[in-house]
Amino acid sequence: MIQIPCFNEESSLEATLADLPSGIEGIDQIEVLVIDDGSQDATLEVARRNGVDHILRFAQNRGLGHAFASGMDYCLRHGADIIVNTDGDNQYAGADVALLVQPLLEGRAELVIGDRGTQSVDEFSQRKKWLQRVGSRVVSRLADLEVPDAASGFKAYSREAASMISMSTSFDHTVDHLIQAGRKRIPTTSVRIRTNAKLRESRLFGSGYEFVGKSAEVMVRVYSSYGALRIFASLGLLTFGFGVLLGIRFLYYFLFSETDHLHVQSLILAAILMLAGFQMVLTGIVADLINSSRSVLEDLSYRFRRMETTRSDSSDPPGES
Repeated sequence: MIQIPCFNEESSLEATLADLPSGIEGIDQIEVLVIDDGSQDATLEVARRNGVDHILRFAQNRGLGHAFASGMDYCLRHGADIIVNTDGDNQYAGADVALLVQPLLEGRAELVIGDRGTQSVDEFSQRKKWLQRVGSRVVSRLADLEVPDAASGFKAYSREAASMISMSTSFDHTVDHLIQAGRKRIPTTSVRIRTNAKLRESRLFGSGYEFVGKSAEVMVRVYSSYGALRIFASLGLLTFGFGVLLGIRFLYYFLFSETDHLHVQSLILAAILMLAGFQMVLTGIVADLINSSRSVLEDLSYRFRRMETTRSDSSDPPGES
């Protein structure tokens, strides 16, 4: 199933739908889901006029992350074996869906990311190309994966991968899912895909700096969820170590200096740093215990999703039409 999250895409949705393939070798049936995220234009009418198979509509805009997650759940409940996500602005070449799903059909991966070759995209400014390159390297390092285009929204998920990945941000799903895929050892690969001429500017963020800031926030939150003990323990031991050094400095002057100045300030600062470092380590231990509980909840969510996909008589939830 191909899902298309949309918000006010009446001018580009028809071209997006027309660009999608009607058949792919190895795929028995292709269905299209349009997620109308509270559009105030004729997006819904365009979807209906073009005969899409499924429409999921929200009365008001809830954000890309929520629309994406709702679409994934919808596809799983309706028995999709492969879920492809593309944008409603016709950015990605629909014909390359066949390239995107090939690693899944061959059993080489469970998650496939479309690589736009951002350094060769004419519409991207030099600053955006630099941000894309640096951001992809950082995300690849955090996820322990090789992802040349971490910001790409053109992705293909197996049912197994879609069931394992959970949504923890309302902003976007690209960085979040890549880090989760790496931490959960989901086989992931990238394939080179083409892009179409830009029809409009991105509405997801106001500027490149806003995108970097929000993406960095997602990176820190998601990565710390899986590596909290390592992060807090490292910071705590570093802080505690500085405190110990200051304490040794104080002892040196106290024992061997003949001056009346005892450097009491060093002793006070050493005590503060050592206490703060110890508290950081304790925080890491507590966070790691919380993460263990989260892992249990994610496992339950995965099992629940798998159970839902086996129900042949599942009914559509409110908001679908």
